[in-house]
Amino acid sequence: MDECGSRIRRRVSVRKRNRPSLGTIFATPTAAELKPSNEEETEEEKAGSRRRKTVGVQPLENNDSEEDMFGDYDSFSENSFLAQVVDLEQKYMQLPENRKHDTDLATEDLCSESLKHNKVSITTVDSFTELKMGEHTKNQSGHEDVSIELGADLLYELPSSQVLYFGNVQNSSNDFGDQSTKERDCNSASLKTVNEELPNNSVEQPQQINASSHVRTSSDVNRRKSLKDHLKSAMTGNAKAQTPMFSRTKQLKETLLSEEINVAKKTIESSSDDLGPFYSLPSKVRDLYVQFKGIEKLYEWQHTCLTLNSVQERKNLIYSLPTSGGKTLVAEILMLQELLCRRKDVLMILPYVAIVQEKISGLSSFGIELGFFVEEYAGSKGKFPPIKRREKKSLYIATIEKGHGLVNSLIETGRISSLGLVVVDELHMIGEGSRGAILEMTLAKLLYTSKTTQIIGMSATLNNVEDLQEFLQAEYYTSQFRPVELKEYLKINDSICEVDSKAENGMTFSRLLNYKYSDTLKKMDPDHLVALVTEVIPNYSCLVFCPTKKNCENVAEMICTFLSKEYMKHKEKEKQEVIKNLKNISSGNLCPVLKRTIPLGVAYHHSGLTSDERKLLEEAYSTGVLCLLTCTSTLAAGVNLPARRVILRAPYVAKEFLKRNQYKQMIGRAGRAGIDSVGESILILQEKDKQQVLDLISRPLENCYSHLVQESTKGIQTLFLSLVGLKIATNLHDIYHFMSGTFFGVQQKILLKEKSLWEITVESLRYLIEKGLLQKDTILTEKGHMQKDALYEFKEEFQYSFHITKLGRASFKGTIDLAYCDILYRDLKKGLEGLVLESLLHLIYLTTPYDMAFQRDPDWMIYFRQFSQLSPAEQNAAALVGVSENYIGKKASGQAIKKKVDKNIVNRLYLSFILYTLLKETNIWNVSEKFNMPRGYVQNLLTAAATFSSCVLHFCEELEEFWVYRALLVELTKKLTYCVKAELIPLMEVTGVLEGRAKQLYNGGYKSLAHLANADPEVLIRTIDHLSRRQAKQIVSSAKMLLHEKAEALQEEVEELLRLPSDFPGIVASPSVKA
Repeated sequence: MDECGSRIRRRVSVRKRNRPSLGTIFATPTAAELKPSNEEETEEEKAGSRRRKTVGVQPLENNDSEEDMFGDYDSFSENSFLAQVVDLEQKYMQLPENRKHDTDLATEDLCSESLKHNKVSITTVDSFTELKMGEHTKNQSGHEDVSIELGADLLYELPSSQVLYFGNVQNSSNDFGDQSTKERDCNSASLKTVNEELPNNSVEQPQQINASSHVRTSSDVNRRKSLKDHLKSAMTGNAKAQTPMFSRTKQLKETLLSEEINVAKKTIESSSDDLGPFYSLPSKVRDLYVQFKGIEKLYEWQHTCLTLNSVQERKNLIYSLPTSGGKTLVAEILMLQELLCRRKDVLMILPYVAIVQEKISGLSSFGIELGFFVEEYAGSKGKFPPIKRREKKSLYIATIEKGHGLVNSLIETGRISSLGLVVVDELHMIGEGSRGAILEMTLAKLLYTSKTTQIIGMSATLNNVEDLQEFLQAEYYTSQFRPVELKEYLKINDSICEVDSKAENGMTFSRLLNYKYSDTLKKMDPDHLVALVTEVIPNYSCLVFCPTKKNCENVAEMICTFLSKEYMKHKEKEKQEVIKNLKNISSGNLCPVLKRTIPLGVAYHHSGLTSDERKLLEEAYSTGVLCLLTCTSTLAAGVNLPARRVILRAPYVAKEFLKRNQYKQMIGRAGRAGIDSVGESILILQEKDKQQVLDLISRPLENCYSHLVQESTKGIQTLFLSLVGLKIATNLHDIYHFMSGTFFGVQQKILLKEKSLWEITVESLRYLIEKGLLQKDTILTEKGHMQKDALYEFKEEFQYSFHITKLGRASFKGTIDLAYCDILYRDLKKGLEGLVLESLLHLIYLTTPYDMAFQRDPDWMIYFRQFSQLSPAEQNAAALVGVSENYIGKKASGQAIKKKVDKNIVNRLYLSFILYTLLKETNIWNVSEKFNMPRGYVQNLLTAAATFSSCVLHFCEELEEFWVYRALLVELTKKLTYCVKAELIPLMEVTGVLEGRAKQLYNGGYKSLAHLANADPEVLIRTIDHLSRRQAKQIVSSAKMLLHEKAEALQEEVEELLRLPSDFPGIVASPSVKA
């Protein structure tokens, strides 16, 4: 019924314009029968005039008067269905009784002719119900009386406020379904009631009542019920009730969007060159880009790329442009085509959690307007396999690791074909360590298992594109377009030279730096940073990239030392707001460096800050409150923060010399489209580095190489385990064949010097068998003999078959690094012997990431102090994992220790203390000070622990012996993910809402997801401090999206419960059973 009602509401306004006249539906009565009085004519003209005036007027909301109960739809006027029914009834009733037989025949012929095309059934969700409006008995001559049934065209004519009436019409149909024509009565009393109840804008119908119609018995009068009265009173009652308000304008827009999507779908499936209103998308998409992003026109390269034959034919595509060239917009349009026109799900893979959240915030508003879901797969968020949606499609935005898990789950459940498009941003990351190996595995599985999934890869820094093309079987498009011209400079001593590829040594002299330096300033700022930044700030923005985190802070402080106090006056009030908000999100704490630099419009930005602090500083920089950021190279690969001038403090990242790819990414931040006419980059270098820098600016980008074999436990071994686990390849031949199609397979001649691909394949499988992750089945020789020998080297002689063990499946499902899977199993098994549940410490230890234990050695004095404060139960938990207070005491006092203790266990327990303290206090600043660690590191540890806890949970779900951990780890994962008081968790589920913002919202009265989803962005701006309009809209959009997702999931669950099982007994044998 809801589905039917929705269709009626969408079409009611459109169909109303083309309503059939009365004459086309009913036979026209004679003039004598329907001649109205002058008074009635005048009244009719007035009513008609009133109706004409209301055409195009917006429907009134919360209107209590009967006059406009149905908006501008005159449901009781001369063109309405009710009036038509009454006319037919009147005509029939006015005929003399002594000519009853002839009249019956005439009426039957008259009505049958005009009604034969207007019979309708009302569609409900599960069945079609035919509603008979007047089922008549046969008359004396054997003729059947006319049966009037609601027709589809008439049903579409009904106003939206009347739609609810039909929800209960089946219950009442029997009340009037069996009444015969002889029992109809049009007495004056009932007519009077009708006319009194009519809205003022309805037209009175002239009634001439034959005297013979009054000759009725009292029982006949009681039994007779006018069809008009019945329908009118029911609809009037429904209209007065609290029914949903439907905007006619909105209905028209929805209808238009639906029609445009259908047209776009047909266009996109055809080979036509006509791409419709907006690249095969509805014109509403173009309007939304103007509304949400201010994009009115595409760049020429974007148009060219979108109209490529390879794109139209859905071939895989790699495209490369300089940073800030507008690559993402092309990907977004292609994703929308897939979601709206081809009705397929889409996966977008991004490198970092912060970028995932930024993209979700930006696209949620599109999802709400265009009717698709935007789902986050980052950190511990994301459901495997994803929820199977009934109608709407999903856009999954994921990190590299979560994207891999998502693809695995879709392959396992046989749903990989539902994924129509995969977009990979920063494709060059396929050549970066273990994360690159995971990305390569994901793409290789997609290519192998789904021939219908299109892959789009984009990057600003690609060189050996041919290898990637061969791997992805993709076309390639490139352009050197930049919306803002970029000028590159080098600074040596006082000279500034412009990079010029035509010059003999790669650069030409530009100017001398003219800035009066005092002796003190020369000592403090030998690189003339103050001179370079003051040329652009505070009116323009500037980024200074520094080699290390500590250098970022020092440079920010040094610059502020020599800036004049005039800089404080620039946006002074806004800067005080930034400081105030930094304190609010940090429970009153404020970094002393930021306290000194922000009043001058300067701040540092690196991983030592909490995500709340970074987000706030990024927003302040984007809005121009801060004009200078000193940052590390990670900012170049992270969120988009362009600047008028970019300065590279030195050609180093930490202690390593700068790579060409890193250099291009950093200088790519120079020049803001739509704001600057030119962007500048200045690399500061010393004489000793001059030759290396000249090589840097002239050489091509670094090649991209596979790390699949180099990262063995996170690469090739994990790949083979998942291939067998997903049954993609279960024998040696198929596994080797799969490897040949990987990026590594394409580059094997370059990468393999000592061993062949076959030997590496065999070795990796042997390792998995030794670890107990795979089991080798019998080996069938060509002669038919069965052997159970070790793996042999000659592929032509033997065919090996493998199956995954329980431990292997648990490791694969939990995405556990294979280097630690057996250690994790042993720790969990040992934990069962004496799991301490008096506190969370023991559980936290089991979910502390193994790889982070190597990164930092404990402060032994702090370790001993924390250990001595443990309760007896907590000390017992420490003893169970193998660390005693005596051992920590000796380490703290520097004594020699004879007893050997596993260093990894000791370090891991120290990290567990940090996490345990953090969960108890929920204040990163306090914990950071207590353990003498950067607050950013503490937060990264928390995020890593939440992710690993989620992995351990999936690991335990596959092993029956660990059933006790399942319920415990669900709650622990939630605690680690949010690490806030329980009341803030619903707000922090919204993408982009971190702890500080959640506190502000909660204190402002927004205490639930529903509150945020129904919030007015303008009211939010006034209620919440330092919240921009863009942020407010994104928060509301994200909350609405999340609420819709949850509602859809619940609805799907309900329908699944109520759905008749496909294996229901007798459902196949008995055709009469309805599904």
